[in-house]
Amino acid sequence: MSAKRIFIWIAIAIAVAGAIAAVVLRFHTWKPRLTTIQGAVIRSDTDTYKQQPIPDAMVTATRGLVSASTRSDASGYFRIKFPQVIWPGQTVTLDFQHPEFHALSIDLKMNFRSTARRLIVAEMRPLTPPAVAPTGKPQSVVSNILIRYTVNAPTEENIGSAARTFQVINVGNVPCRHQGPCSPDGNWKAAIQTITLDAGLGNEYRDVRASCIAGPCPFTRVQIRAQSRTIVATATDWSDTATFLLEAEVSRTSIDSSVRESYPVIFDRNLSFTLPATQEGVTIEAEVNGAPIVFPIGPDIYLNWAACTVRTNPGPEKSTVYQCQLKPGYRF
Repeated sequence: MSAKRIFIWIAIAIAVAGAIAAVVLRFHTWKPRLTTIQGAVIRSDTDTYKQQPIPDAMVTATRGLVSASTRSDASGYFRIKFPQVIWPGQTVTLDFQHPEFHALSIDLKMNFRSTARRLIVAEMRPLTPPAVAPTGKPQSVVSNILIRYTVNAPTEENIGSAARTFQVINVGNVPCRHQGPCSPDGNWKAAIQTITLDAGLGNEYRDVRASCIAGPCPFTRVQIRAQSRTIVATATDWSDTATFLLEAEVSRTSIDSSVRESYPVIFDRNLSFTLPATQEGVTIEAEVNGAPIVFPIGPDIYLNWAACTVRTNPGPEKSTVYQCQLKPGYRF
C-alpha cells in the first residue's frame, strides 16, 4: 500500500474518531433544559382582539406515568416544573381543562434546544357561543361608559426660605505652629464656626447654599451637611474675620388627591380598561337603557350587566387590568 493511500486512510480515521468524540461529548455534557414548561391559555377566536386570557384553567403535563399540574393565573399564564428529566425524542402531553371550554390536548416533542425555550399558546374553544338575548326579547343597551377613580400622589410645596449670616472671627498672619485649627497648608492659625438650622417638623430644606460674602473670602472654606429638616454649616477662616451667608428653600410634602377619568376599550361584547397601581375608589359610570347608574368597584367586582375579571400586571408599574364580558340580555 502506497504512503499516499496510508495517509488518506489515517486522515479518514482521524475525522471519524473526531466526529464520534464530538457526539459522545455532546451527549455527556448536554443537560436537558426542559425543566419547566410555560405558556398562556387564551380564548380561541379568528378575531385576535377577542382572544382573551383564560384564568383558572387546569394544565397537566404527562409523560408515561409521571405528571404535574398547575392552573393558569388571571393573565392566562401557566408554568409547570416537570419532576423528571425529559430527553430528546421524548414527548410530553399537555392537557388543558376548563368548565366553560372544550378540553384541549397538545403533544410537545422534546428537541435539543428549541423545545426548552418554546412558549406554548393554548387556544381553547368555548363550549357555547357568546350569549345573546332570546329571539324577540329586546336587549338592554349599556352606553356612555366612563371609568372614574382617584389617585393620591405626594406633592411638594415651597412654603418659604431661610437665610442666616454668621461670622468667623480670626486674626490673619498668625503662625499656626502645629496648634490647630490651621490653614489647609498648615502655615496659619485658623478659626472655625459651626451653625445649625432647623426647618421644623414636617418641613425640609431644598437648594442649600453657603458662601463667604465679606472679608478675606479667598482664605476661607465652608462645608455643608444637610439632613432633611436640618442644615449644619461649618466655616473655616485662616485670615482676618470673614462673614458668611447660609440660605435654603423650605418645602413641605403633602398628599394630593385628584379625580381622573378614563374610557374603556370595547370589542364586540368585551370591555377592557387598565388603571394605575395608585388608583382608589374606582367606579364605572354608565347608562343602562338611557338611565345613568354608578357602579362602585370593590376587590370582588360585580356588575349586573357583565362578568368581570381583574389582574395585576407583573411589571414594575403594577397596573391593574379589568376585563368584562356582557351578560345575556345586554349589548353595547
